[in-house]
Amino acid sequence: MLHRIALLAVAAPRRVLLVALLIMAGCGVFGVPVVTHLSAGGFQDPTSESARATQLLVDKFDQGDMDLVIGVTGEDGADSPAARQVGSDLAARLAESPHVGTVTSAWTAPPSAAAALVSEDGRTGLIVAGITGGESGAQKHAKALTEELVHDRDGVTVRAGGVAMTYVQINSQSEKDLLMMESIAIPLSFVVLVWVFGGLLAAALPLAVGAFAILGSMAVLRAVTLVTDVSIFALNLSIAMGLALAIDYTLLIISRYRDELADSGDASASGREAALIRTMTTAGRTVLFSALTVALSMVAMVLFPMYFLKSFAYAGIAVVGFAALAAIVVAPAAIMLAGDRLDSLDVRRLARRIFGRPEPQPKPVEQMFWYRSTKFVMRRSIPIGIAVVTLLVLLGAPFLSAKWGFPDDRVLPDSASARQIGDELREDFAVDSSTNVVVVLPDAGGVTVEELDGYAAELSRVGDVSSVSAPGGTFVDGRRVGDPSAATGSADGSAFLTIGSTAALFTDASETQLDRLHAVAAPGGRDVLVTGLAQVNRDSADAITSRLPTVLAVIAAITFVLLFLLTGSVVLPLKALVLNVLSLTAAFGALVWIFQDGHLGALGTTPTGTLVANMPVLLFCIAFGLSMDYEVFLISRIREYWLASDQTAEANDESVALGLARTGRVVTAAALLMSISFAALIAAKVAFMRMFGVGLTLAVLADATLVRMLLVPAFMHVLGRWNWWAPKPLARLHERIGLRESLDDTAAPAQTSEQVTSGRVLD
Repeated sequence: MLHRIALLAVAAPRRVLLVALLIMAGCGVFGVPVVTHLSAGGFQDPTSESARATQLLVDKFDQGDMDLVIGVTGEDGADSPAARQVGSDLAARLAESPHVGTVTSAWTAPPSAAAALVSEDGRTGLIVAGITGGESGAQKHAKALTEELVHDRDGVTVRAGGVAMTYVQINSQSEKDLLMMESIAIPLSFVVLVWVFGGLLAAALPLAVGAFAILGSMAVLRAVTLVTDVSIFALNLSIAMGLALAIDYTLLIISRYRDELADSGDASASGREAALIRTMTTAGRTVLFSALTVALSMVAMVLFPMYFLKSFAYAGIAVVGFAALAAIVVAPAAIMLAGDRLDSLDVRRLARRIFGRPEPQPKPVEQMFWYRSTKFVMRRSIPIGIAVVTLLVLLGAPFLSAKWGFPDDRVLPDSASARQIGDELREDFAVDSSTNVVVVLPDAGGVTVEELDGYAAELSRVGDVSSVSAPGGTFVDGRRVGDPSAATGSADGSAFLTIGSTAALFTDASETQLDRLHAVAAPGGRDVLVTGLAQVNRDSADAITSRLPTVLAVIAAITFVLLFLLTGSVVLPLKALVLNVLSLTAAFGALVWIFQDGHLGALGTTPTGTLVANMPVLLFCIAFGLSMDYEVFLISRIREYWLASDQTAEANDESVALGLARTGRVVTAAALLMSISFAALIAAKVAFMRMFGVGLTLAVLADATLVRMLLVPAFMHVLGRWNWWAPKPLARLHERIGLRESLDDTAAPAQTSEQVTSGRVLD
């Protein structure tokens, strides 16, 4: 297939590029509007206890899917005529909306409830409205309502917050972050590409491939939004990863093409054609294999129930597919069309002329930095290996103290109104409704008010519970302190109780309180469902941890099988799994140390003492796949030299040194360029995307330096010929179905243990 693609590029490069431009244009027209169809949610398990409880509250009690909290601040206080008029008017207009469930305000609620809706300084009153429409619809309805209603008037300041507005502003901020990210990543990447390639034309080619991948993935995401919810953050991944992988794959192909051209010594048209065909049957095959590995690592995220993680799977698979397609079809056509102009406009040559420096002369491979450094590492493999492993383990140690928390308004910058309202609720109000726990009895038929009262009284005795509002009244420390309010707590054979909590969210106290609330016997032995942010966080973390072993097993199995098909060895896949996990330890440790514990000023974010549980999983799946990207680049080239050698222990070391000498510069440049794409995410104003950018950048840099350039040669030297070992049945299987890097790859298959020991190689 790759041979035929190369022949197509040779025969009709203009037609190939024209078709590619038409596809890009079509994807752009269809895909670019996708930003208006994406959502900021997807962190909650839709099958969880808390999700079912929330749905019951919406269906039977008209509570709304998300809260919209509007703060009304008067110069003369919340009880001033102006503030009262504005607050009452807003509450009335919200109640008239078909997208709003219950509405409670400081000016319309009973006096006992209204006190909790006024700030301690008396200046701000709150309106709390339940917005319907599900996780995605509620955001859209909240946005429309706030644009219509939330405006300062008559000297009264009006601001919107709550979960619904938090998601709206995350969406808005993410759109701005995308533009910022592009304005940083693309120019910087181009500058580095010019430094790597020299020629401006060659440097522009990876960016063109990246544009193809990004627009293609945006079109796929737009299509997916027609059938299911998609997170807006998947778009950040499409741009960062599309640019990074396009550069990786194009860099590998152009570098190999130049090597083939230099090795042949024939720069004529026929020589370029032959070099391109050899490139596509070697580097092109590596690109396809690498893309397959990365894409299959992304597939594992579909196993999680939250659409936030599923969205990254959609985006990752799409962008990898389009990047690989463009690299093996568009790039060779562009190379062929450019011909000897590929290296034109060489900025480095111009710089050497300006500064009077001589042209660099080709050096024997034995004099190259990567060859000499690899030999140095292999001569000291054990101390270097132990030192690097120890360093990575120590850097990863903080991750052992990771704590999980659900994202709230604190992921937004201080300028966001949702963040300002959230800060006020935490600091200036006696009661923070975000800590409330709600207990729902789906089937309360036959349960008397007295039984519900007894249940509420028991719940009120649990530690850190401030009050329990039940159909029969309000209870504190086991005693009734409020009048019955049956109309607000029971309907259609169901009932719910609202538990006020003083336990800070996502702390040990909050977790202990949840355990004790669950332990209280329900009236009549009925089943109960618990919801509230604390329970949502627990359910989300449980949804991830319960599926994590399966996800890790799937990723490990995919990696093992694909690397076995590539190498014919069972040792190299195991080595790759261990080293890829090690390469992530530094990134995971940094996330806890910086963003959870608040070191380095939390890089401008607000440390909450927790991490969003979805982010480490997302980081693992993506970074693990990208680590395999470099593993494939490196091992493919090493195996070429190994198959051409006499396959002794010395030949193993030489193959490793030659493989690194040929790919070291490419991997380092690719890692630098990929880290620029991911580091651009650090400019995001949404805190967990900044965390994501830091994690991916550190993971890529650690993998390309400490792991690929130090641990890989150290491990492969220690293992020697055992690197290429496989049991006899698997060796015979690889002979039949194993992947080959070139058309004439008929070299010996993997060796069995007996042949490693005796020094013989299969005929």
